[in-house]
Amino acid sequence: MGKNVATRNAYGEVLIEIGQRNSRVVVLDADLSKSTKTAGFGEAFPERFFNMGIAEADMMGTAAGLAAAGLIPFASTFAVFATGRVFDQVRNSIAYPNLNVKIVATHGGITVGEDGASHQSVEDIAIMRSLPNMKVVVPADAVETRKVIEAAVEEKGPFYIRLGRSGVPQVLEESAEFNLGRGMVLRKGSEATIIATGIMVSKALEAAEELEEKGLQVRVINMSTIKPLDEELILEAARETGFIVTAEEHSIIGGLGSGVAEVLVEKYPVPMKRVGIMDTFGESGPPELLLEKYGLTAKNIKEAVLSLAK
Repeated sequence: MGKNVATRNAYGEVLIEIGQRNSRVVVLDADLSKSTKTAGFGEAFPERFFNMGIAEADMMGTAAGLAAAGLIPFASTFAVFATGRVFDQVRNSIAYPNLNVKIVATHGGITVGEDGASHQSVEDIAIMRSLPNMKVVVPADAVETRKVIEAAVEEKGPFYIRLGRSGVPQVLEESAEFNLGRGMVLRKGSEATIIATGIMVSKALEAAEELEEKGLQVRVINMSTIKPLDEELILEAARETGFIVTAEEHSIIGGLGSGVAEVLVEKYPVPMKRVGIMDTFGESGPPELLLEKYGLTAKNIKEAVLSLAK
């Protein structure tokens, strides 16, 4: 695995590159541009950057208007504000009219750390996944983040892209392609499958390596697109490996695990376990300690696989 880079940093960098090529791209932020890393775009293109202040609902309505006028707005704030605080505006002004707004939220999950439960969004994927027309993507690393943002510019319609605060290991090659709605097999295996998203992809790969030492060949799938979900790849893994473990930095309710379970129960039931946050809020603390406390480690994934392998 490569060096640790926060996905929000990659977002800030690629935004500027896209802005240089595409004059239709505009950026909105809710007084958090230094944290979301959109400040660089504001410095490079001040006439296309709008600091909406601490008024997230107004930001989403404005983004909808800009999209209706033919521009490509990227609206950014923390994940907890980009989903819960603005749900009515996102639902009725963006998703319902199917407008070309890209909601890129940073500080998703419990790795927000010391900011505590009020700022740790563990339900945002479930909220956005429930909206018709909304595409939901959680990049695995900085490399994939750049590819996702590039793809979102070209793909019409609303996106919810979830990024993090902390650095994550690079797991993808620079040449890796991102295809909306398609998962990516990062490791082959015939005896078990781990389907992971976001920061849990690197932990899934770590768990698979440790399981190989125990003689278990584990397939690892990076499922960065949560909606539309790659049902074909899920069913292929179920048929070929017999059981599935999902891993996400999100509640086990309504996120990746729920999506995979819905596919399996209707089309090809196999044993399954979900590694995620167990219907609880987080708390203040260092990110690594929180991941350990809430069961989001390679060890937890490995234990889930072994429990099904028995």
